[in-house]
Amino acid sequence: MNIITNPQMPAANGHYSMCIEHNGLLYLSGQLPFEPERKTLPKGIEKQTDQVLKNMDRILLAAGSHKSKVIQVRIYLSDIHDWEAVNQIYARFFGDHKPARCVVPVATLHYGALLEIEVTAAQ
Repeated sequence: MNIITNPQMPAANGHYSMCIEHNGLLYLSGQLPFEPERKTLPKGIEKQTDQVLKNMDRILLAAGSHKSKVIQVRIYLSDIHDWEAVNQIYARFFGDHKPARCVVPVATLHYGALLEIEVTAAQ
């Protein structure tokens, strides 16, 4: 088991690892849509969705993987009415690749984020 980090990403604020590699699989902790350089959340669901996917991509690349190797995605969404906008940006990001996915409506997320994304990928 290996802990994967990316110095371009903010350090974890809790007792968890950003990404764990085990037997060729990557387990990315839930990612919030923080802009790493500013450590702020962009405004609106479209910008937050774009940002969280960029953050996920940075971690995958640091782990020697790619978005085309994502196996499963869990999306935690604070307002299920935002689903259509999230799905459009998500589909554009992944293109022809369609990982297994679930969407979980939640009441609130840390720091007022509108969504959080958790991923399992091949290395």
